[in-house]
Amino acid sequence: MKVVGVQQFGGPEALAVHEVPEPHAGAGSVRIRVEAFAVNPTDTGVRAGQRDSSDAQPPYVPGMDAAGVIDEVGPDVSGWQVGDAVMAMALPLSTHGGAYVEELVAPVGSFTHVPKDTSIELASTVPMNGLTAIRILELAGVERGGTLAVTGAAGLLGNYLVQLAKAEGITVIADAAPTDEALVRSLGPDHILPRGDGFAAAVREIVPEGVDALADAAVQRDVVVPAVRSGGAFVDVRGWEGNGAAGVRFEQVMVFGEYRSFDKLERLRHAVEGGTITPRVAEVLPAARASEAHERLEAGGTRGRFVLTWS
Repeated sequence: MKVVGVQQFGGPEALAVHEVPEPHAGAGSVRIRVEAFAVNPTDTGVRAGQRDSSDAQPPYVPGMDAAGVIDEVGPDVSGWQVGDAVMAMALPLSTHGGAYVEELVAPVGSFTHVPKDTSIELASTVPMNGLTAIRILELAGVERGGTLAVTGAAGLLGNYLVQLAKAEGITVIADAAPTDEALVRSLGPDHILPRGDGFAAAVREIVPEGVDALADAAVQRDVVVPAVRSGGAFVDVRGWEGNGAAGVRFEQVMVFGEYRSFDKLERLRHAVEGGTITPRVAEVLPAARASEAHERLEAGGTRGRFVLTWS
C-alpha cells in the first residue's frame, strides 16, 4: 500500500509517497481504507524528528487524524462491520503508525462513526483536535459560569475549545487578529480581544481578578500567564511546565493518552451532528502534495485544516 512519510527526518521536502506491505486487522482491531487525513502541527514534528522514533522504522509516517471506510474486521470484534464510515485517531511512530496511509489498522476505541451529514474530509479534522479540546477543558476544571481565556481561537483547536466551552456554560474570552474577528465571533465567545502582547492586560480589564483558566493554543506562555487568577489553571499544548507564577496551576495536555477514548469520540460525533462544533477544512489536496501542505501549514495563517486524499 501507499503511505506518505520520510526516510530521513527533515523539512517538508523530505515527505514522499512510499510503498510498504499491506497491514491487516488483527484481534481487537479493524482496518480502515483511508479516504482523507488531516494535516496538523503535530505532524510537522513527526516529520522533523522531534518525536521519539525508537520504536519505529522508516518510512516514518505522520498523521493523527483519518477518516474512511472499514474494509476488514478483526475476528473478535463485534459492533462494527465492513462498509462502516468512521473517523479515527492514529498514533504515529507506534504499533499501527500514523494516518498518512491507504490502510490504517485501528484498535477498537480509537474510532467512531462519521457524523451524519458530514463529509469524510470534514470528519477527518475532528478526532485529534476534538480530543485535545476536551482534555484541555478537563484539565482546566472550569465550572459552569466560570471564565476561560483562549489564545489561538482562530485555529481549529481554538475553534473547538471555544465552542465546547460555551456548550458547558463557561464564559469565554477569545483572542483574534483583525482578519480573524468574524470567524472567531461566529464561534460564540462572550468577549473578543486583540491577539498579542496586550491580551493579558485586556483580560484583566474584563475580569479584574483574572480568569479561572487559560488555554494557550497560540503558545504565548509567559506573555499571557498574568491573565490567570491566583488558584487558576494555565493549560499548555506543547508540554511547557510553566514559569512558576505564584498561585497558578500549570497543566500540560498530552492527547496521545486519549488514543482509545471512545466515549469522548462519541461526544465529538454528537457535537458535530448537533452543531455544537464546526469542522473546518482549509483545502483538500492530493496525498502527493503533502510537502506543500506542510510548508503552507508551517507558514502560518491557515484557518481550518489541510486535508489530503488518495483520490
